[in-house]
Amino acid sequence: MNINYEYYRIFYYAAKYKNLTQAAQTLHSSQPNISRTIRLLENGLGCSLFIRSNRGISLTPEGERLYTHVKAAVERIQFAENEITQSASMQNGCVTIGASETALRMVLLPALRQFKQNHPKIRIRILNHLVIQALDSAKRGEVDLSVVVTPSVIERPLLSHPILRFRDILIGGPSYKAFQGKCLTLRELATHPLISLRENTVTFQFYEDFYRRHGLMLLPELQAATTDQILPMVKNDLGVGYIPEIYAEDALEKGEVVRLTLAEEIPVREVCFVENELYPLNIAAKELKTLLLKCRM
Repeated sequence: MNINYEYYRIFYYAAKYKNLTQAAQTLHSSQPNISRTIRLLENGLGCSLFIRSNRGISLTPEGERLYTHVKAAVERIQFAENEITQSASMQNGCVTIGASETALRMVLLPALRQFKQNHPKIRIRILNHLVIQALDSAKRGEVDLSVVVTPSVIERPLLSHPILRFRDILIGGPSYKAFQGKCLTLRELATHPLISLRENTVTFQFYEDFYRRHGLMLLPELQAATTDQILPMVKNDLGVGYIPEIYAEDALEKGEVVRLTLAEEIPVREVCFVENELYPLNIAAKELKTLLLKCRM
């Protein structure tokens, strides 16, 4: 059976108001056109939908059953249309983001502050992940986008856009003030306790490769769950650690930690925006993408 959806929409309003004139006014049509369409629908279905009398119209038992289903369908379509319209005007909507800890702090939070100022009615959901988890969420379409740090294995259908280049620094606690101005080699550093992230992080893999390329093994004495935990460990002289400079700025200024000079250059890393080409971004996510890419450095 191939009946025009518009017939059901007209039926919906006629049944809702039980008045053809009011239905015609709502639909910006004429009463004769409404009556003609209802007759076509009744012919197509092979039954009467309305009882017509001098008092107006009422639904037949078949009409009541049809109205129950049509009402649900039409109102769901109307809800979807309103939602799409509001989303297009940035008056409604949601962006779900997968983010690694460092990417969240270095790039995403400042961008979201600006985004929320521009679009206060858009809801933001952040799933704080390890890099691998953030990429898996993007692959499965569980998030609109992910923001992660390298090294990351990013393959299609994922697309990566570099945003920010950064280099970690080496820091020590108060007992390392005597080392300021001195240049330490990785081999010399191996005699000092090292604090690192856990083995299942890309940061650990990054430094494991860095040490291996200089003929050494990465053997941390302490391991932290997050980069945020490394700084207080260093402050308390539990060892030295590598962290992005932004994490240590305040502690360096207060003299709670010292920046150590390393003879071997720590490789540059990147914060990347990642999207899945199989799942087109909604309007709000596109707007956030534009904002993030403007942060490129």
